[in-house]
Amino acid sequence: MEINKRLKVTGVKIMRSIAFWPALIAVLFLLLCFLMIWFDFSTVGKSLKERLHWLSLKDATTARSILSTITAGVISLTVFSFSMVMIVLNQAAGKLSNRILDKLIENRFQQVVLGCYIGTIVYALFLLSTIRDVNTGVYVPALSTYVVIALTVLDIFLFLYFLHHITQSVKFETVIKRIQKETYKSITKHSGISDQKNAWATSLKGVEILAPESGTYNGFDTKALLKIAEDENLTISFLVKPGDFLLRKTPLISVNKDEELPTALLDKILSTIYIFKEELIEHNYLYGFRQLTEIAVRALSPGINDPGTAVESLKALVELLAFRIENSPATHIVGEAGTFRIVTPTHTFDELFYICILPVWDYGKNDRLLQIGIKNSLTELTRYSDSTCVTSLIKAIKFEIVKGEF
Repeated sequence: MEINKRLKVTGVKIMRSIAFWPALIAVLFLLLCFLMIWFDFSTVGKSLKERLHWLSLKDATTARSILSTITAGVISLTVFSFSMVMIVLNQAAGKLSNRILDKLIENRFQQVVLGCYIGTIVYALFLLSTIRDVNTGVYVPALSTYVVIALTVLDIFLFLYFLHHITQSVKFETVIKRIQKETYKSITKHSGISDQKNAWATSLKGVEILAPESGTYNGFDTKALLKIAEDENLTISFLVKPGDFLLRKTPLISVNKDEELPTALLDKILSTIYIFKEELIEHNYLYGFRQLTEIAVRALSPGINDPGTAVESLKALVELLAFRIENSPATHIVGEAGTFRIVTPTHTFDELFYICILPVWDYGKNDRLLQIGIKNSLTELTRYSDSTCVTSLIKAIKFEIVKGEF
């Protein structure tokens, strides 16, 4: 189980890396090169080049020159594109937050474009090594050479669109919408409120299991942990909420047993729990809320002074809060027989409001644009919740607005 967990975590890190898709696409281009060379020197390929003379390259030197030029040009294009990505990441870290860099690095389109560049280079270099001086042109890989020319033309058009895409990807609105979309998915993934309440399960007391390492609690593998609880007839109660920072040997969960658990069972349970040095929105939707809050607060700093971005981020937060009201995460997970097996606490609406909205108000309560933005957004939010923290902040905003008129 521990090995599976480590493999899963390692796999996620590899797939989130900026090099994963470029490397995968480069391998596919290399396979394409093998296939085209085989077709070039096959009976069908030779016959095709003999019948269609314009497909033949009778001079090996010409083929080498074409491939050398393409290789040098696409390498320059790749270096320039990578430089643009690094500049964009640096600017985004300065203006937004360095914690949103993974959203830019994981952008699938730019990874595919870089992969096409690298794949074209790999294709051209390998093809260049296969060219031999012969007496007849049918043994020069002409078809493969024409394919790499077509790929180069495609790379040029991709580069033109890449310029447009990279400038759009760092716009505040684009980054905010991307974080908001991921947070929506995370809330939906963990939603499943139950109308039943079980006081025994909620107030579960038993053997405490301590955190095996320091880090941020990011949730657990629901299917794996539920299977363990079913097989061992356990009820597992979490003592922390997703997003909480834990020190090593901090109480993590409680199990309804009067005696210590066997080491093997303890290891199986801990292997299903995600404790990372970093946070992931897919496991912990609160991280998405906090990222949007950081963007708003940073936009309100004197160095950036962009209340418009803060208002956009605030709107996304209010939309997520309204969505969270209608899609509450499951706190009691039941087994096949309807028995409560896993009890996990979650952040209430008021807690989310205090964590996400109040810091933005604290930083920007003297800004008239933000006052109006928060007032309008919270007025809409009252349609979903009559929480006293929302109504109290609306009253405070009205007071600040009136005070500012004198």
